[in-house]
Amino acid sequence: MANTTKLLFGIHMHQPVDNFDWVIKHGVEVCYGPFFEVMSKYPEFRFSVHCSGWLMEQIQELHPKLYKQIMTLAKKGSIELFSAGYYEPILSVIPSEDRVTQINMLNDSIKSDFKQTPKGLWLTERVWESSLIPDLNNAGIKYTVMDDYHFQCAGFDEDILDGYYMSEEGGKEIGLFPISKKLRYAIPFLNVDSAIKAIKSYDRKENSAAIIFDDAEKFGMWPGTHEWVYEKGWLDTFVQAVLADQAIETMQYGEYYEQERTRGIAYLPNVSYSEMGEWSLRADDALKLEAFKQEMGHDRYEKEGVKFLKGGIWKNFFVKYEESNRIHKRTLELSKARESVNRPDFDAALYKAQTNDALWHGVFGGLYLPNLRDNAYTYLIEAENVRYGKKSALVSDQNELDGYDKVKAVTPKYIFRFDGAYGGQLVEFDSRKACFNWQNTLTRRKEAYHQRLLENQQAEEIPAAEDGIDTIHHAADDIDDTLRDAIIYDWYLKNSFVDHISDAHFNGDNFRHCNFREYGDFANQAFDVSLAKKRVTFTRDGGLYFPEKMQTRLEKSYYPKNRGFDFEIKLSTEAKGSFNYVLEHNFHFADYETVTVNGEPLAEDGSIMCTKSLEIYDAHLKQAIIIQLDQLCDIYYFQLKTLSQSEQGFDLSVQGVSFAMVMPFSEVLSLKGSLEVVDV
Repeated sequence: MANTTKLLFGIHMHQPVDNFDWVIKHGVEVCYGPFFEVMSKYPEFRFSVHCSGWLMEQIQELHPKLYKQIMTLAKKGSIELFSAGYYEPILSVIPSEDRVTQINMLNDSIKSDFKQTPKGLWLTERVWESSLIPDLNNAGIKYTVMDDYHFQCAGFDEDILDGYYMSEEGGKEIGLFPISKKLRYAIPFLNVDSAIKAIKSYDRKENSAAIIFDDAEKFGMWPGTHEWVYEKGWLDTFVQAVLADQAIETMQYGEYYEQERTRGIAYLPNVSYSEMGEWSLRADDALKLEAFKQEMGHDRYEKEGVKFLKGGIWKNFFVKYEESNRIHKRTLELSKARESVNRPDFDAALYKAQTNDALWHGVFGGLYLPNLRDNAYTYLIEAENVRYGKKSALVSDQNELDGYDKVKAVTPKYIFRFDGAYGGQLVEFDSRKACFNWQNTLTRRKEAYHQRLLENQQAEEIPAAEDGIDTIHHAADDIDDTLRDAIIYDWYLKNSFVDHISDAHFNGDNFRHCNFREYGDFANQAFDVSLAKKRVTFTRDGGLYFPEKMQTRLEKSYYPKNRGFDFEIKLSTEAKGSFNYVLEHNFHFADYETVTVNGEPLAEDGSIMCTKSLEIYDAHLKQAIIIQLDQLCDIYYFQLKTLSQSEQGFDLSVQGVSFAMVMPFSEVLSLKGSLEVVDV
């Protein structure tokens, strides 16, 4: 007699905190709503659900019909609710106390609203570190889910990953369920017969389980899935087929955990799902990894190589993208201050800022989406407003944990942060009233998927089964010359008050393409920091290169004021000849259609010749940023755009406006000026 396969089916629902209203509405219309509409017809189908706290708030407030359907299924015992961090942080990158607090917040919400005490936890982006176990244990979590890939990286063979394992850290234990990659790629992408066959392939022993817990967005929000899953009836047919098949028994994770024996003990490495490991690598390394996999061959890699050929770890995103690292380290800084601030509104802002979406990038826009970074800074600044109130401060610290001093100037209306590790540059420029960071720009970087555009390659396509559809990981890309022309890489970070030494050939075109001649070593190197009561000075004894180094010293001082700061730049060099000193700024805006530059509408690129001032009017915030110099300069600017991959294909997005203030000098330069923000 054949064994019965236990189907452990789970979905994960999440949207970034403060995502656009239309995105949530669209998600409910094409995905979440239709999904629970179908599942409400089959209360005997037992499954598990995780929904991030913020998204459930939106569903409860704005989509009561959907909320009632989830509530009804929970009351009938059809669904088991899983916990996680309330605002969906990557648990391994927030402090231990915050982990427990955020999990308990969602635990309490589920217990209050759905009358369940969650024992299972959705591991956000399946980012695993064993150091999580004591905190999960302290929050009452008994088991969690992660990819079978996690187990394979530890040496486990795929054919024994059909149940749960136990693990421990310091004697604290937890159950680990391996999610089947085969099922992730089958459901809902293969036809129903093939999906059922994939489930029944786990008919191995008496208590074998077919384990899947995956994004709900695959059921309607991913390209092509709404038509496939609902209009063509895939989900209805699938559920009916599962319930009609006597060799499949639907079961919730908690039931299986309580009723079935463990497969044994497992210790897993610091790892996420396989695609995430590739995305976290720098572009050249990701391309090398792909070459190794191709050399090994797809089948051999899946069977053997997956144990040995791994990508990076999730925290590599903080190494790969300084902008991600900056947001993350600001949340750590605020977390350290939480006890001394001791305010619930501070805590709420901090926890929302810990949402993971703006910190990484893969096939989803993530860090490349300015609105997600804006949302993170909204809550960082909101927390800072609670922390400082009407106080002013000028403080130096090493809160980014890279060993270099940063300086933060807090005024009643603005916050300015300067980085000693990187040119003494302005790296944060916050309007406290608007909770908006004008310095929230993104540098143009090489990404592994750019190679396909440059070489006119299509993404690898794995043929779907008959009547199936592609996943977004293997969809074809539309490639044209416009996209290729947008691929430009910067060799320095796009901050503000960036110092360049160039020559008379510097112009708007080579500035935009980042291929102007650079003689100095000031744009991306460390400066010494000196902090006085009302002044911070950054100094570097560097050089100009011809190619021999000619000693050159640059000293840059900032004097914070209520509405901005004065600055003074002193440059002296042993090099003989005429040079152009270029002071570069990069500013980000919420609505580029309403920005004006010195009274004229913002263009794709432009120039302003022979002026002493740069005035940028932000109509969205009704404020003007004015940079005033004590000498004439020529200004070139262009809209800073990045080309990124998303689930829809490729996106070309504006990340800021780059301004170059150019002035000639010989041997010595002394420049004074001011940056001021004026309400208009």
